[in-house]
Amino acid sequence: MESINKFNTISLEEVNGTVKLPKKKSFWRYLLAYSGPGALVAVGYMDPGNWITDLKGGASFGYLLLSVVLVSSCIAMILQYMSAKLGIVTQMDLAQATRNFTGKKLSFVLWIIIELALMATDVAEVIGGAIAFNLLFGLPLLAGIIIEAADVFLLLALMNMGFRKVEAIVVCLILVIMAVFAYEVILSQPHLGALFGGFVPQKEVLHPHQLSLALGILGAIVMPHSLYLHSSIVQTRQYKRDDEESIAEALKYATWDSNIQLTIALVVNCLLLILGASMFFGKGAGINSFTAIYHALGNPQITGSIASPILGTLFALALLASGQNSTITGTLTGQIAMEGFIQLKVPIFWRRIITRLITVIPVVIIALIFGAKESVLDNLLVNSQIFLSLALPFSMIPLVLITSSKKIMGRFVNKPIIIILGSVFAILLTVLNVQLILSII
Repeated sequence: MESINKFNTISLEEVNGTVKLPKKKSFWRYLLAYSGPGALVAVGYMDPGNWITDLKGGASFGYLLLSVVLVSSCIAMILQYMSAKLGIVTQMDLAQATRNFTGKKLSFVLWIIIELALMATDVAEVIGGAIAFNLLFGLPLLAGIIIEAADVFLLLALMNMGFRKVEAIVVCLILVIMAVFAYEVILSQPHLGALFGGFVPQKEVLHPHQLSLALGILGAIVMPHSLYLHSSIVQTRQYKRDDEESIAEALKYATWDSNIQLTIALVVNCLLLILGASMFFGKGAGINSFTAIYHALGNPQITGSIASPILGTLFALALLASGQNSTITGTLTGQIAMEGFIQLKVPIFWRRIITRLITVIPVVIIALIFGAKESVLDNLLVNSQIFLSLALPFSMIPLVLITSSKKIMGRFVNKPIIIILGSVFAILLTVLNVQLILSII
């Protein structure tokens, strides 16, 4: 297909088109070759922000909000499908496409919003990682924040090893997280009847307190930055950009990859909420922070006969793995947004340093002003997830509009059912956000 990128820029140029495809075609070989971008995207759906909202949701309301996790994950699969399609078909990421088809002023406003969303995302990542360092090694929280802020150098080192290496490391960390929580949920022996009943939506979800946490879960699961990231990294494969059949094939395998990884993210989020419900609901344990959860897992008065310091250590290790995973994807997205929206071109090293500093400095400032106290950081973390829900429509609406344009997408334009679902999701989320703001006021 003929390129429609009027700025003639390449998304993540240093890794774009660097992953080779097998010469011998078979479903499993090609699925393996295309697998990886979905894992990086799924990281955003199971970062520390998800943890605190899911665990708090389970501890506060039992299995009630499992329906929100399920619906949010279904929304995510449709949005990420559109995101992957945008990148593969147009050879632009969402930031480039938005800049390409809107004015300079609107693009700048949207860039500010996504930067704020990235700051909110980094709040969860940095705080989660800092608390994990504190729990595992006794490091002060401020020291942990600084370490997390500096781990952009880890990304720079990994990128020099090749993009497939980055993907492999992320997949390994995801498997560690899932294994830890599967083990802890099995030990907690959840009530299966109530568990499966939680997947059925209930009107109680719309009550003010439940709605606030439900939108926090939605904002934590459906991450705005994942839409930008996915539309870029699906272009790392060496499919033929000018051949529609090759494009269709790339989209097919990218969709398989995305849906498989997002299903894993759904399982992880369900495990987190189930753990909160089965271990802490109705026990007055005051599960409002990672540290409280860490200590509760080893307290027989709360978790009964399964209480063990080992459970707390496993929890902290998984938290650290989640924070490191999210750091990789957050920094990449910052680069994508900066290059796509405002066309800022600086050397790769400084570009990643700048994008990391833009998102991390506010966390450090808040910690210095209010003190690196966990109560302050935990409140900041939960509120950051609600902000992500408020920011999501500003990424979702351009994505739906662009991928629904036959002039832009050609034969790959969204089918009517996708257009309807995408539009309904965007409208529903906007209405719920307005209701939340009014309830706060």
